[in-house]
Amino acid sequence: MWEEGKIEAFRQRLLTWYDKQKRDLPWRQTSDPYCIWVSEIMLQQTQVNTVIPYYERFIGTLPTIKDLAEAPEDVLLKLWEGLGYYSRVRNMKVAANQVMNEYGGLFPTEHKQILKLKGIGPYTAGAVSSIAFNQPEPAVDGNVMRVLSRLFEIDLDIGKASSRKVFEEMIRLLIDPDRPGDFNQALMDLGATVCTPKNYHPETSPVRDFNASYLNDSWKNYPVKKSKTKQTEEEYIVLGLINNQGEYAFEKRGSKGVLSGMLVFIMVDRSLLRQKNWKEFHQDPSVIEANELETLTRYLKQEYGLEVNIKNERKGKCTHIFSHLKWQLDIYEGMILNESPGSRELHYIHPDAFDRHPFPVPTQKVWDLITKITLF
Repeated sequence: MWEEGKIEAFRQRLLTWYDKQKRDLPWRQTSDPYCIWVSEIMLQQTQVNTVIPYYERFIGTLPTIKDLAEAPEDVLLKLWEGLGYYSRVRNMKVAANQVMNEYGGLFPTEHKQILKLKGIGPYTAGAVSSIAFNQPEPAVDGNVMRVLSRLFEIDLDIGKASSRKVFEEMIRLLIDPDRPGDFNQALMDLGATVCTPKNYHPETSPVRDFNASYLNDSWKNYPVKKSKTKQTEEEYIVLGLINNQGEYAFEKRGSKGVLSGMLVFIMVDRSLLRQKNWKEFHQDPSVIEANELETLTRYLKQEYGLEVNIKNERKGKCTHIFSHLKWQLDIYEGMILNESPGSRELHYIHPDAFDRHPFPVPTQKVWDLITKITLF
């Protein structure tokens, strides 16, 4: 680590740049810990430009922790619709109730107390502590680890949790004691706008004189990050089934796994069909053959109690990618001829009421394809 004089010079250089170049973001117009917390949860794995309208709508609808604690889940999910990782907003509601019950409705000021709130980890706790309460706590995200890796030529794998702790200790030595929140945000901005993963030009950095990887022309080697595990690919037949009232059939995902508790169109897992020794579908079907259609209708009768008439021409196909998972979705349409109790519960929603329900992005993608006008 640098000597104290160099650390102080680095702080001054970085904060001078930040004061002139910092991004104008709505959550930077307040020191309210609630607003800062909401923004930080939204910003996890989501770009700033995407977050801004979500943040403004969320705070506009639920301006206080009390409002969040009392909000119905459907309202929360609708406000979060499209951001993904719905467990995060559910955890926020739990944390809001913790604040109401354990801290009299006032956001806790101590870092250790903030860490005890549901869904808040070291990064979010550090961000809220430093920005809202001016405490010298590190807030280490991917941007910050990338900046520090290049500054000090650190060859630790930034994808490992153990590496993050090393970076946190480095920030404790570097952080400006008088402006810890601004210091953390300055490093975030530096990583987001200058010290980027790609198209990085270290000669333009305001702290290039402190940057060992720039001075040694080794910056292309940092940060070190091992390749992620290959995504698991799953294939589904997705069905837009409509009854004689003009309502579409949806089912609610289970309490565990991706999109837990969310409404999706009926999805038939091809691997499940194969396990039952039913004929395997073609890899890229544009038309369902008669024997394949029979297999599918039998499955719907068995699992959902539905008698259906499915169009054999595919309406469309799309892909949805999660961090660890890739869904390949082939979409077909059909009419529900008769309904009887099945082993799975269905929800019927008219298109006029779609705006009142929270739908995850894959469901929205399928709906866009179903409503797309086909000219040829």
